[in-house]
Amino acid sequence: GFVRPFDLSKAPLLRVEVLNIAENKHLMVLDMHHIISDGVSMGILTRELAELYKGKELPALKIQYKDYSAWQKQASARTEMKKQEDYWLNVFKEEVPVLNMPTDFRRPASQSTEGGLVCFEFDRDLSFKLNEMAKEHGVTLYMLLLAGYTTLLSKYTGQEDIIVGSPISGRPHEDLKHVMGIFLNTLAMRNHPEGKKSFSSYLREVRENALAAFENQEY
Repeated sequence: GFVRPFDLSKAPLLRVEVLNIAENKHLMVLDMHHIISDGVSMGILTRELAELYKGKELPALKIQYKDYSAWQKQASARTEMKKQEDYWLNVFKEEVPVLNMPTDFRRPASQSTEGGLVCFEFDRDLSFKLNEMAKEHGVTLYMLLLAGYTTLLSKYTGQEDIIVGSPISGRPHEDLKHVMGIFLNTLAMRNHPEGKKSFSSYLREVRENALAAFENQEY
């Protein structure tokens, strides 16, 4: 089959095949290992393929992933990275809570990766109100929704220490915006939606915590 396991010791870690569907119709099939690509990379690949298809030339890259990889290896020994390590160790110096949602079945002792996906859209009116509220409080829409989501989880569980894994692109430097590769990271956002706080004061906390987490995202 086309989709099969990759041997990580052998390059390249992607397969491409062009299928002839009809005389004037072809389908390009692409399979690649996640270790060389992320969501942003797929956007870059699609955009650049379209540019080449139009006969355009792509600008030369200032850096490649191997440069970033070498920088990352050097950075791990630097003082800045030690500061980032200290930040995260401090955030998680206390015991890490387990979210106990009142679901229809008891949470299993061993976790599985099985799950579901729910897609929905905000209507224009709610979207407008959320954006206005974010502006009013000087936060991004991400921060506002994170505050709302953690508050909701707190109401369901009765817990006031909530951790949410939040994916980030992991491309803090402009030169990395157009490089293919795996930059994706997940930040463990820890917040305390306590009942005694007003939502506006909690939102300020979420903002400060989010900014601190972003500043320490490279660890």
